[in-house]
Amino acid sequence: MRLSAWWSRMTPRRWFLAAGALVVFMLVASGVALFFIDEPLRRYTEAKMNASLKGYTVTIGKLHFSPINFSMDLRNAVIVQNQYPDPPVANVERLYASVHWRALLSGRVVGDILIEHPIVVLNLPQARAEITDPTPVKDKGWQQALEAIYPLRINELRIARGDFTYKDDGPFKPLRIYDLEFVASNIRNIRSKPGVYPSPMELQARVFDTGSVSANGWADFLADPHAAFMLQIQLDTIALDYFKPVTNRYNLAVDKGMLSAHGEVEIAPQFKSVKLWSATVDGIHVDYFQTPAKAGAAKEATRETLKAADRAQDPSLQFRVDRLDIVKSNFGLVNKTTTPNYRVFVADTTVTLANLSSLPSGETAMAKLEGKFMGSGPVKADFKLLPTRPGPDFDVAAQIDETDLTTMNDLLRAYGKFDVVAGRFSLYTELQARNRQITGYVKPLFQDIQPHDPKQDREKSIVRKAYEKVVGGVSKVLQNRPRDEVATRVKISGRLDNPNVSIIETIVKLVQNAFFKAILPGFDAELRLSRRGP
Repeated sequence: MRLSAWWSRMTPRRWFLAAGALVVFMLVASGVALFFIDEPLRRYTEAKMNASLKGYTVTIGKLHFSPINFSMDLRNAVIVQNQYPDPPVANVERLYASVHWRALLSGRVVGDILIEHPIVVLNLPQARAEITDPTPVKDKGWQQALEAIYPLRINELRIARGDFTYKDDGPFKPLRIYDLEFVASNIRNIRSKPGVYPSPMELQARVFDTGSVSANGWADFLADPHAAFMLQIQLDTIALDYFKPVTNRYNLAVDKGMLSAHGEVEIAPQFKSVKLWSATVDGIHVDYFQTPAKAGAAKEATRETLKAADRAQDPSLQFRVDRLDIVKSNFGLVNKTTTPNYRVFVADTTVTLANLSSLPSGETAMAKLEGKFMGSGPVKADFKLLPTRPGPDFDVAAQIDETDLTTMNDLLRAYGKFDVVAGRFSLYTELQARNRQITGYVKPLFQDIQPHDPKQDREKSIVRKAYEKVVGGVSKVLQNRPRDEVATRVKISGRLDNPNVSIIETIVKLVQNAFFKAILPGFDAELRLSRRGP
C-alpha cells in the first residue's frame, strides 16, 4: 500500500526531477570512474607508444578518454631523442583524436586527429644523429605510436599553431617556421593508382621574421614506399641570410637578400619534380671563399661533391625554371690561399635566367648579367645553353669596361707582386662549346697604368722599387701608343670529358688560367732579373 500510495503521488514534475537526479548521479559516477581510469590508461598508452618507437621516448602529461564520442584527449606530450635528450625535440600542447562521424555514416570507421601548438626544436647534434641513424624514418615506429593513442585509421589530420625551429652551432639566427596551419583530409581513401592523389591538403606558415609560405594541392598518403605529394607553393619575402648555418659549410657567405617565388613541387616514389614558374632574389650578398683545406676536410668536400654530382645526374630528379630574376645583388670570390688575400666581385648585379630545364624541352636556356666589376667597371654577360644532346652546347660572351685598376691591387700583389696607383682595366671574352669541345678567347686590356709612385716608394725596399719599374717598363713595351693601352689576347680551348665537373667550374678555370697568362707576361722572370742586378 505504501508503494502504491507513493506511486500515485508521482506527478509529471516529480518524474522529471527524479529522472534528472538519476542522470546527474550516472554522470557523476561515470566521471569518478573515468577519473580512476584515465591515469592507468595514460600509463598504458605511454608504455605502448614507447614500445613502438626507436630512438625516441614519449611522456604524456595528462590523458582523458570520453566514451560519449569515443575521443582521446592528450595534454603536454613531450618527445626526447634518446641519444641527445636535452633539450626535448618536441612538446605537444594537445593531441585530440575522435571518430570521423561523416565517414561513419558511409560505413567507414576512421578517425580524425588534431594536434594543437606542437613546438619542435632541433639542434645540430640531434639533426646529425637523425641523419646518420641507419634506421629509416618510416621504420622508427611513429605510425605505430600514433595508433597506440587511437586505434582507428586516421582520415583527417590537422595541425594548429605549429612551431618548428632548427638551431645550429655558432652565432647564427635559428631557422624558424611558426603559426603553421595544416590540414589533410580523405587520407584513408582506397589504395590509389599510380599518379593519383586523392587527398586534398593545405598549408600556411610564417617563415623567419618577415616571410611566409603557403601550399595547396593533393597527396597520396598510401603510396609505397612513401607518401606522394603534388603541391603549388608560394614563397614571399624569405630572408636568405638565415641559411648561413647551411651555406657556410660550402664556403659560401650569404648576407641579406629576400626570396619570393611561385612554383610546383611533386614528390613521388618514382621521381621528384620542381618547377619554378617565377622567382625573384632581391639584394643578396654572396661570397665564395677559397681556403687552404686540411686533408680530412678536403676528402670530405670531395665526397660531398661526388654525392652532389650523383644527385644532379639522377634521372628521377627533374627541375625547370621558367624565369628567375636577381636584382640589386653582390657576388664575390674571396681567395685566402694567396698572400695577400684578395676579393673580386660584381656589385649592383642584375641577373635574368629563363627556360632552364633538366629535360629536353627544345628551348634555349638564356641568362643575362649586368653589374659593376669591382664596383666601378660596367660588366655585361650573356649565356645561352642550347637544347642539344649529348651536349652541353653553349655560348658565352662577357665584357668588362674601364674598371679602376687600383681596386684590383690585392689581386695584382697576390699574382704579380706589384701594385698600381692609377690605371683602367677592361676584359672581353667569348666562349663556345660544341660536342664537349670549348673554344674561345680572353682579352684583358690595360690603360694609363702607373705602377709606382715616388711618394709611396719611400717605405718600399730597393728590390720592390726596381721590380715595379720593370713592370712599368714591360707595360710600355706592350703599349699600343695611339690609345695608350696594353692588351694581350689569349686563346682558350678545353674538353668537357669529366661528367663530375660542372660547366661553370670549367669556364671559370679556363678563363682564370688565360687571364693570368695574359695579365702577367714575364713578370716573375723580370723580378728575378732585377734581383740579380746588371
